[in-house]
Amino acid sequence: MKLFDVYPRFPITPVKAKGVYVWDENNTRYLDLYGGHGVISIGHSHPQYTKAIENQVKKIGFYSNSIEIPIQKELAEKLGNLSGYPDYALFLCNSGAEANDNAIKLASFYNHKKTVIAFKNSFHGRTGVTLNVTDDPKISASINQDNFKVIYVPLNDTVAFDEAIKQPDVSSVIIEGIQGVGGLDYPNVEFLEYISAACAQHEVILILDEIQSGYGRSGKFFAHQHSAIKPDLITTAKGMGNGFPIAGLLIHPKIEAQKGMLGTTFGGNHLACAAGVAVLDVLEAENLMSNVVDVSAYLVKELATIPQVIKVKGMGLMLGVELAYPVDEVRLKLLNAYQIFTGNAKNKYVLRILPPLGVTKKQVKVFVNALREIVS
Repeated sequence: MKLFDVYPRFPITPVKAKGVYVWDENNTRYLDLYGGHGVISIGHSHPQYTKAIENQVKKIGFYSNSIEIPIQKELAEKLGNLSGYPDYALFLCNSGAEANDNAIKLASFYNHKKTVIAFKNSFHGRTGVTLNVTDDPKISASINQDNFKVIYVPLNDTVAFDEAIKQPDVSSVIIEGIQGVGGLDYPNVEFLEYISAACAQHEVILILDEIQSGYGRSGKFFAHQHSAIKPDLITTAKGMGNGFPIAGLLIHPKIEAQKGMLGTTFGGNHLACAAGVAVLDVLEAENLMSNVVDVSAYLVKELATIPQVIKVKGMGLMLGVELAYPVDEVRLKLLNAYQIFTGNAKNKYVLRILPPLGVTKKQVKVFVNALREIVS
């Protein structure tokens, strides 16, 4: 049997990783400023994280949600306190797409409506439900198209949003804290406040997709916390497990749980929760959100000194470096000549930067110098 070849891959085979670095089979070291799509939050192979998983698997690695799993409650309490949502409930699952899928369903359970408002250039996952609210028809198969009505609205356009939310049967609005695949645009404070108020007025559930922008990546625990809004549902995944598959749905107390309304076999298993607890402990103990703010300000300032950089998009350590030409060749040169991992986006002019949150100014300066040499 061979692998089903759907992934464009670089011819590099990492065999070990630590902090912000990975090494290939030839012992070549790479600076990882992409973190596997922003998954690596507290750094590769963090000792506290690896020890927590090791200790847990020696005791019990898995049992289904048909029994009591106390570490789930520990994770929920720590996440609630650190995120500023102690009164919300937590549903645990496996991936960002699954979290968003459940959020959209839970909204419909709550208000018995079907239409969803999403935004241009959005990406919310590849499940049957989430593909309907992902603005990329190329990755959507015929069978999962038109399952329910979706209204796409330009980001930060209050007039278009106002028209959309007045349509009948609107169940939920789903919006990313910062667009990842779409190109690092994000809803401004005024727009978030506007749509939050409109959702409350029309009895529509507001879903904040913080899959990539959460867990401190913006400098706040969640990117929407740069405003004062409180969404009804918040989804999180990538940085939540630092590489171990885990995702969560934070649920407003007005939405009541009913036995059997949501479910998952592997979600919230012992190992995933051990990883999740360790991530929160390290995030807090090492003041990583403060580091994000500090390093981000430095990196943005340094990038502004490169004339070929048109704009730096995003916030915190979820940044997009926009050039006047497509970035594919730049990425290849960064990788092959300078041993630096970076990402791309739907916007072909944007270079995506998503390093571990403990990255230092000295380490990002290496990237700035390399980029300057390549584009000059």
